[in-house]
Amino acid sequence: MKRFTRLGFLLLITFWGCTNTSQVVSQKAANRLINESSPYLLQHAYNPVDWHPWGEEALQKAKDENKLLIVSIGYAACHWCHVMEHESFEDSTVARVMNEFFIPVKVDREERPDVDDVYMSAAQLVSGRGGWPLNAFALPDGSPVWAGTYFPKEQWLKILNQFVDLKQNNFERLERSARQLVMGIKSLDEIDPGEVRTYAKDDISKMAKTFVSQIDGIKGGRRGAPKFPMPNNYDYLLKYTVLYNDASAREALLTTLDNMANGGIYDHAGGGFARYSVDANWLVPHFEKMLYDNAQLLSLYSNAYRFTKNPLYKHVVQQTTEFLQRELMNGDGRFYSSLDADSEGEEGKFYVWKSEEIDEIFEDKGTRAIVKGYYNVSEEGNWEHGKNILHVSESSQNVAGQFSISEQELDHLIKEADARLLEARSTRIRPGLDDKILTSWNALIINGYVDAYKAFGEDQFLSTALKCAHELTKDQMQDDFRLLRNHKDGTSSINGFLDDYALTIQAFTNLYEVTFDESWVNMARDLMRYSIKHFFDEDSQMFFYTSDLDPPLVARKMELSDNVIPASNSVMARNLHRLGELFYDEDFLKKSDQMLSSMWTKIEVQNQPSFYSNWLQLQIDRVHPPFEIAIMGAAANERRNDMIQEYIPNAVFMGSTADSELPLLKYKYMEGKTMIYVCQNKTCKLPVDDVEEAWKLLE
Repeated sequence: MKRFTRLGFLLLITFWGCTNTSQVVSQKAANRLINESSPYLLQHAYNPVDWHPWGEEALQKAKDENKLLIVSIGYAACHWCHVMEHESFEDSTVARVMNEFFIPVKVDREERPDVDDVYMSAAQLVSGRGGWPLNAFALPDGSPVWAGTYFPKEQWLKILNQFVDLKQNNFERLERSARQLVMGIKSLDEIDPGEVRTYAKDDISKMAKTFVSQIDGIKGGRRGAPKFPMPNNYDYLLKYTVLYNDASAREALLTTLDNMANGGIYDHAGGGFARYSVDANWLVPHFEKMLYDNAQLLSLYSNAYRFTKNPLYKHVVQQTTEFLQRELMNGDGRFYSSLDADSEGEEGKFYVWKSEEIDEIFEDKGTRAIVKGYYNVSEEGNWEHGKNILHVSESSQNVAGQFSISEQELDHLIKEADARLLEARSTRIRPGLDDKILTSWNALIINGYVDAYKAFGEDQFLSTALKCAHELTKDQMQDDFRLLRNHKDGTSSINGFLDDYALTIQAFTNLYEVTFDESWVNMARDLMRYSIKHFFDEDSQMFFYTSDLDPPLVARKMELSDNVIPASNSVMARNLHRLGELFYDEDFLKKSDQMLSSMWTKIEVQNQPSFYSNWLQLQIDRVHPPFEIAIMGAAANERRNDMIQEYIPNAVFMGSTADSELPLLKYKYMEGKTMIYVCQNKTCKLPVDDVEEAWKLLE
């Protein structure tokens, strides 16, 4: 691996300067991106750089003109992408070099994560680091020769000239680098299937204790900065905490959830979380708001509420759903992708407050003092230029005591204050909206609303999930169960990737659990069969990220490690296990077991549970077979709703108000009665007709 890291140093030890005087040109003529639908690509449609969208046309042009590709990758809400665009891609001097000697290609990483994965892998092999904007140089066939992230203009010009020189005078070196990098990229996904193994409780405890030891005991999250929410990590820790009654895991979990909810990463005036905190205290966010984060955090805080009944978590869920529906939901019930970090060219401007702005909103001095005290607003500010990021550092009890009011009075006052802050903020110029719809991220939002419905029983949460799911099936799912990834302005143009299938299968299975409508779980099974046909690799017993219908890239990648979104392979492995249990499908169950076993060596060797938290949830399911709670009869939905408001980490609900074809439900319907069956490993105890009696069976 070290030889790939040294490659970056070898390519960059010398730079050629550029003495031309820079000049930013007027954006008069559009480039080829003007015909794209991606908001990120359209942001660059009037750059003087002659951008091409990713595709065969750009690759062929590079071959015909014998030029290197520059593959520049980012996304609409990316702050440093905007900075590099302004500094370099809007500059005539930079554009002249890029247009004359290269074929420049712009990629929206959210639309084309397959392309991003190839060049991000190259960047990590070259330097050990990654991030966006991602800028890669590649041979005309797309093979990367070098990749990096953000560069100031003068450094970017030097890099451009370096590669102009290498292309003209040392092309063999570039070809050699490309061969090494492509080999390295392919090696990253090598998996030895090995034998299917079994697991014990000690295996689970060992990994969980390692995970807990890596958590910041004061502020939660991983130690140091930056801090990312990583919702699946804490889904895993919640599951472990409940099953193993581990006090240290509980403390680490709740410390993290409390500090995120109280920190500046959370939007106290309007709801929703920013993508991450740049500091170690959850105070200073990178202000963009992503759909995928908020969808998963909706699930996490809903499930945590089911476990703890903490009113703070209920507030987070309620306010976040209001944010999502107010700012990211489109007219048909699906959800847009993100809100920018910047407005008026300034990061965070929409969200931060000067002390005098608070004074103008709250005329009553007493109210003003409480709001400032509660949210830590000061004259000098806690961020740049005397501005304040709202955050909570004292408990409601302490703040109420300081101002000699009750906690109930404080809660009421703060709710009213939040509404007034939100109203005042609505007059500001809003951050940019990325209004494309992504199938996988909308599947996550379905999961989020399903979990909120489980926790709080509000019909609106379920209706929102169902409306979004129906729209996905209408526009994104074809008659043969092929999925499309994106949708904008009435058009879907990109074939779905594995995460689109994995997360949609998960969402539809979850919808079945809260509706008992078998059409959802039947669609999930059909999507799984399609995925096996077009994505499954018999050699590794894993799923490729791209379909066999897609034009090949220089490497056909697999998504194996869990990140801010769980790896599509870990989601698929859990889907296979769940559908296998529901349908008594032994092939699904065997595939799931093999996938986890194939990953286990990698998980043990790396000993970094946070990178594999979704795989570890599957391991828990293998050691603790879920309770299958089957509810049959006219009142099946009501009985289920009485039970799902409690968090049971190893329970699967199924049922029907009539006869059912699901194997576990066959022959269990009795006319005129509603019966609850508590089963495990397909073996059921005697049925009961009362929820309290069912709880006793679960105990």
